[in-house]
Amino acid sequence: MVVGDASLDIDLLVIGAGPGGYVAAIRAAQLGQKVLIVDKSELGGVCLNRGCIPSKALIAAAHQFESAKHGEVFGVTAENVKVDFAKTQEFKNGVVKKMTSGVTSLMKGNKIEVFSGECMFISDTEARVFNDHESPRYRFKHCIIATGSRPIELKPFPFGGRILSSTEALDLPEIPKSMIVIGGGYIGAELGQMYSKFGTKVTIIEGLDTVLPGFDKDMTRLVAKNMAKTGIEIVTNAKAESAVQNDKEVTVKYSVGGESKEVTAEYLLVTVGRRPNTDGELGLDLIGLELDERGLVKVDHQGRTSIPNIFAIGDIVPGLALAHKASYEGKIAAEAIAGHKSVVDYKVIPAVVFTDPECSSVGLTEKEAKEKGYTVKSGKFPFAGNGRAVSLNSPEGFIKIVANSENNLVLGAQIVGIEASNLIAELGLAIEMGATLEDIALTIHAHPTLGEIVMEAAELVEGHPIHIMK
Repeated sequence: MVVGDASLDIDLLVIGAGPGGYVAAIRAAQLGQKVLIVDKSELGGVCLNRGCIPSKALIAAAHQFESAKHGEVFGVTAENVKVDFAKTQEFKNGVVKKMTSGVTSLMKGNKIEVFSGECMFISDTEARVFNDHESPRYRFKHCIIATGSRPIELKPFPFGGRILSSTEALDLPEIPKSMIVIGGGYIGAELGQMYSKFGTKVTIIEGLDTVLPGFDKDMTRLVAKNMAKTGIEIVTNAKAESAVQNDKEVTVKYSVGGESKEVTAEYLLVTVGRRPNTDGELGLDLIGLELDERGLVKVDHQGRTSIPNIFAIGDIVPGLALAHKASYEGKIAAEAIAGHKSVVDYKVIPAVVFTDPECSSVGLTEKEAKEKGYTVKSGKFPFAGNGRAVSLNSPEGFIKIVANSENNLVLGAQIVGIEASNLIAELGLAIEMGATLEDIALTIHAHPTLGEIVMEAAELVEGHPIHIMK
């Protein structure tokens, strides 16, 4: 407790304890800073508590259920396969607890002071943190704002009752019989397909002409095909207009090509993007921090805002709203504060979607490379040509590598298929280190592994594939 209203002195104030904030705090502490981190919710932020981690736990459970039901191809059969969703949720919550407990231990181990409550700027060097029990004031030399984002709420579809955001969708007590999903981006596609695997009748309403609109059409085509196998209805080029709910169901009215339609389900999940947490009582306007027209904080190449001693990272700054981007920016900001010459370089930020099959991308697409003036060569090697993929009964998909035809430097890669989320790492490293197609092709990959597909894709782009005809 603070006696009177005197300010306590710290080196660094970090606001927000998500994957951006807590990583920034740890890096700063490693560099000798006295750090206070403040969060009004749990350590780990949305990612560990209400996003990345719990969703992947439920997706893993859905895969297990599907495998148990459909093992005939391996000669494995089971009768009366059931889901105890209460135990599934218990598993998910256990995963979350393990991860957040780990963050708590890291805070203690790095001697980072943690305050559970809210924060409000008094000036560009002072802030008050407060909860129901105390309200100390701190004087800081530097500050990193990492307050993250929240689901966008549309006026016709206010959250509550049977209209859910992704947060509520991850905490349902039982598997719904039916669900409507507005928005076929990565969150809607992941959660819609997950519930579909559990047996929910899912309808996805998407405004554009495909689910996962940020990915290559050849990739999304495979995802849509697998969605159809579990009975998902995908309605594209559609505009959701209104919803009416009662205590048992919700009906959504939408239009396609000028024709009005409606669909009814137990729940409506709205996943149309996320909004930066730069409004509210934080007091950014009080200190004159510059925001753009979307409410994002303007920052330089080190994360420094319009106020030199205040930095911002993660979902509240321009760029993709990705946990690993936030962590990366947190390290850069902490190092900049410590006097290092670290700067952000967004050339290699992988994007991953945990649909079935998984999708991942890093670097430039073929179209983007051509738009930047490169002379490009590319090729796709199919998972069907890989022994490990076939033995896993997962021959769908491909790895595409995009290279500069003048010097064979790898410019980008896209993967759709089993373990795409892990396979993309090698190609990200290749781009980061300036590797050529030959560097990948001449690297001996263990057999039989999925990693061989990366090598074979490089050989294909070079013009001498081994396991498929040119």
